[in-house]
Amino acid sequence: MEKDLNTYVFIVEEDRKGTRLDVVLSLVIEEASRSHLQKLIDIGRVEVNGEIALSKKYKVKAGDLVKITIPEPVHLNVKPEDIPIDIVYEDEDILVVNKPKGMVVHPAAGNYTGTLVNAILYHCKSLSSINGVIRPGIVHRIDKDTSGLLMIAKNDSAHHSLAQQLASHTITRAYRAIVYHNFQEDTGTVNAPIGRDPKNRLKMAVTQLNSKDAVTHYKVLQRLGSFTYIEARLETGRTHQIRVHMAHINHPLLGDAVYGPKKKALGVETQMLHAKLLGFHHPKTGEYMEFDSPLPQEFINVMKKLGGTVNE
Repeated sequence: MEKDLNTYVFIVEEDRKGTRLDVVLSLVIEEASRSHLQKLIDIGRVEVNGEIALSKKYKVKAGDLVKITIPEPVHLNVKPEDIPIDIVYEDEDILVVNKPKGMVVHPAAGNYTGTLVNAILYHCKSLSSINGVIRPGIVHRIDKDTSGLLMIAKNDSAHHSLAQQLASHTITRAYRAIVYHNFQEDTGTVNAPIGRDPKNRLKMAVTQLNSKDAVTHYKVLQRLGSFTYIEARLETGRTHQIRVHMAHINHPLLGDAVYGPKKKALGVETQMLHAKLLGFHHPKTGEYMEFDSPLPQEFINVMKKLGGTVNE
């Protein structure tokens, strides 16, 4: 595939013949949603063999030359907002915050205000610019409905250092989760690549198609009848990694209606997942720093319902 700025050109391979045009585009351009690509087809931004594609349902043929031009995104004017945030640590280079469940990390379609970025922009005079105006200072993310620790870079030098530590898998990230079913073993590792679910672009999945390596280590902390309280440590950091990996081994997270049972159990609305431990080397001093976040009250309440003990 050739890419020139926001224009992609590729030839359909033999193994994708007979596939709908919008599906092929979503497989080739992983960073774009299928619905967005469908809209681009509708407005004439996609060509097949030099002619404007007339339908997203067109079944491609091997050898078809496909060209798509994606318009430049409209940059948001992200405004600081006086939103309380739980600051665990702060100095001139970094900020460690404890994000509550329900807060989106950075602005995106449908969530332009009330995000963690809006809050830290109000709190900090400067943040790293590496991820642009939408995600200033954001080195890594956790899901909206996952609570716990995040590190923020205040300048580009700190951002480079933290990003390199993430890439080399030297950052400690330990989560607590409540999952369905009991484990036969006390510890284990899931080593399975994760990419966009070919059947549902809104989900991630264990797949060999346009995927990246993903490794999660887990340890049983308490066995709670039909559920298990575990620690999950990330070796890599793919989107929804713990949720996808646990579902893959038939231990989906309690409350996760996307990757687990649709029926609610114990009245839990969202996944029981908390980013509890975060450790890294300070980008300036090199000193190893580690932070611990207590379990949120909702998590504790569910543990008590299941007859578990909370002593951390």
